[in-house]
Amino acid sequence: MKNTTIFMVLLFLGTIGLSAQSISEHALGLRLGDSDGFGAEISYQKAIGRTNRAEIDLGWRDSRVFDAFKLTGIYQWVQPLDGNFNWYYGAGGGLGSVSFEDPFVADDNDGVFIFAAGNIGIEYSFDFPLLLSLDFRPEIGLVGYDGFDDGFDFDIALGIRYQF
Repeated sequence: MKNTTIFMVLLFLGTIGLSAQSISEHALGLRLGDSDGFGAEISYQKAIGRTNRAEIDLGWRDSRVFDAFKLTGIYQWVQPLDGNFNWYYGAGGGLGSVSFEDPFVADDNDGVFIFAAGNIGIEYSFDFPLLLSLDFRPEIGLVGYDGFDDGFDFDIALGIRYQF
């Protein structure tokens, strides 16, 4: 009985290991969405183990009203769904800076901000090195510029990345 139980546990654990899909070592591309006026971000993903990765995104905006940048870092856990489909979730944060150029906005609205972020999404990895994703990233401002530290931002984006 004891040998059968040990065998069944080992068989179960082996089956889980076989069904796990490894993720790409590196992915580089764009994350296209809307987050406080940041329409597009350069996005880089680095695998950390078989099912975890770090994502770093840099968004910037240069307009007649304001200039800004935002750097985001997210740690993600990736889970297989079916075939080349995965879903993922994660947590992280970032920092940014905003400078208003509108003469009707006071200079004291400029500044640096820090925020916390969550992340959940789905992705499809093609047989060629393309990764498409759709994710939702809620962000909450922690410190800094009034427009970012007291609000909650819902960021939905489409990711297009080259895997290597």
